[in-house]
Amino acid sequence: MINQTMQQLGSSPSVIRELFAYGLQQAKVIGPENVFDYTLGNPSIPAPAKVNQAIKDILDDTPSIAVHGYSMGGGFETTREAIAANLNRRFGTEIKASNLFITCGAAPALISVIRALTKYHSSEIMAVAPYFPEYKPFTEANGAKFTVIPADRENFQINMDALESLINENTQGIIINSPNNPSGVVYTEETLHNLAAILRAKGEEYGHPIYIIADEPYRELVYGGVKVPFIPTIYENTIVCYSWSKSLSLPGERIGYVLVPDACEDAKNVFFAVSGASRGMGHVCAPTLMQKVIERCVNEMPDLAAYDENRTLLYDALTGMGYRCAKPDGAFYLFVEAPNGDGRAFSQKAKLEHNLLVVPGEEFECPGFMRLSYCVSNDMIKRSLPAFEAMIHSYK
Repeated sequence: MINQTMQQLGSSPSVIRELFAYGLQQAKVIGPENVFDYTLGNPSIPAPAKVNQAIKDILDDTPSIAVHGYSMGGGFETTREAIAANLNRRFGTEIKASNLFITCGAAPALISVIRALTKYHSSEIMAVAPYFPEYKPFTEANGAKFTVIPADRENFQINMDALESLINENTQGIIINSPNNPSGVVYTEETLHNLAAILRAKGEEYGHPIYIIADEPYRELVYGGVKVPFIPTIYENTIVCYSWSKSLSLPGERIGYVLVPDACEDAKNVFFAVSGASRGMGHVCAPTLMQKVIERCVNEMPDLAAYDENRTLLYDALTGMGYRCAKPDGAFYLFVEAPNGDGRAFSQKAKLEHNLLVVPGEEFECPGFMRLSYCVSNDMIKRSLPAFEAMIHSYK
């Protein structure tokens, strides 16, 4: 017998990937210029020039064994020291190399933390809707219960009343994603302080900490001077999962980290559990070349001008047509209310009638909305606008 849970996961690709695959097929038939694909969050701006130069320099000036050989499981100490120095400079923290575990991107980081925190089958991990759909299989495939906090559909902050009512003695952690995929909203300091107060009180009530698992691949993607609070400075029991996939446009290079600050309750054993969970998943070490690249490029920041231009163009055009959505302060997504109140029906109609590919909000546990990923060409946005206009007029 095979594992039925794994078989189901493998045979049921995400709606996002199915829409993306449809777009690729249609492009072969009618030409890519006639397909308006807003499905994937695949960075469209190039990696900073220093990243490409660092790769070349490392290949030229570093012994082969240090480029293509193993590192320690948790990563090169020099790489972790560089990351710690960057975080300390930016956020006034006292992070050390020993607080960091280098991973193959944010997804393995999240899975290792979930596995580390869930010690029995009744253990529970929570997430705030709308949320990245993979959180659910990350949790359930590792034997824990996944609980969703209903969305604050007005501001896309956190529904504190629902959160407080759902936390129970089995709650081990809550995944927080800010800037948020899919809404693009940044959780405010007020929101995070209120969340911290609830978690402290509930942790005291149940006799164990309730950790924030901060999923932060979009931390540097913000606009208009908006600041993203660094959650470990607000709530002591915070574990950070990070990736350079978005900030340095390196999604295919699979490089990120888990941060377990000393302020976390039982920090040393939590770190060991993360390390052990990674080991149990077959993690040997993160890509060594990319570790060395990050060591040299950790202070590089993305040039967000193209994303910001796309964000403004799409938001202004769609709201001008009558669509409703929260203006995103970060990431590269627009979360738009479906004019018919049914995200799936809108997505299907747009796909079949206009080759306009948008992801229904039902995939993010927020029915009646749709996600548009605007990390695309500015020209494609402009060419897609008549399709959006035709769609909203068809519902009036």
